[in-house]
Amino acid sequence: MGKMTAPARRARRRDRTEEECLICKAPLVYLAEDEAMECAICYKMEHSKTRCVNGHYVCDECHTKGMDVIIGLCLAETSKDPIAIIRKMMAQKFCHMHGPEHHVMVGAALLTAYKNAGGDIELEAALKDMMRRGKQIPGGSCGFWGACGAGISTGMFLSIISGGNPLTQREFALSHKMTARCLERIGEIGGPRCCKRDSFLSILEAVDFVKEKFGIEMDRPEVICGYYPRNNQCIGERCPFHPNK
Repeated sequence: MGKMTAPARRARRRDRTEEECLICKAPLVYLAEDEAMECAICYKMEHSKTRCVNGHYVCDECHTKGMDVIIGLCLAETSKDPIAIIRKMMAQKFCHMHGPEHHVMVGAALLTAYKNAGGDIELEAALKDMMRRGKQIPGGSCGFWGACGAGISTGMFLSIISGGNPLTQREFALSHKMTARCLERIGEIGGPRCCKRDSFLSILEAVDFVKEKFGIEMDRPEVICGYYPRNNQCIGERCPFHPNK
């Protein structure tokens, strides 16, 4: 790649800062302990470890406002490619560079591609279930829980398509193995977090897993990231999807 001009570098920095605080665009900070914070949008009080350097906090509900369009988007979709499907979600106004919306989007994209590839599910009911489950995974779970929400979303997907619950046997095992496989792959790459990278990693692992265990073959494209200019913490060529890789 050629050298970037000074105006291009400034534009890139502007694009990147737009993906930090939703209120003032300032960088985010992660605190050692929970603090009581008021959401700058809905004024709800919560405890959190995350705010921007200027003190703004945005709750997960406000951060993902507008995410309900996922259901209509997926119901109209005919593709068997979950990467293509999630890219359409990522292009929607509700989706930010990072955020808990990805905890729903990964599973929703997989449910849709699975159905279109011949999977036997009632898609609308499955998507609504995925929305309810995914919304329960808080932002920052990757760093604070040691379990990325994108990876957990694949376990939820597996549980939904198999009818798993805490008392089932094979289904219980499969959903745990699915999540573990994704988290292992995410851990191999390491941090800092990137919701786009971890979503792509998780989806590709799930496509392989479903083919092995269920015989349903979703499309598995080569992934090249176009989001890295918006990510302040992009790991560059350590990422398997970076165009320079």
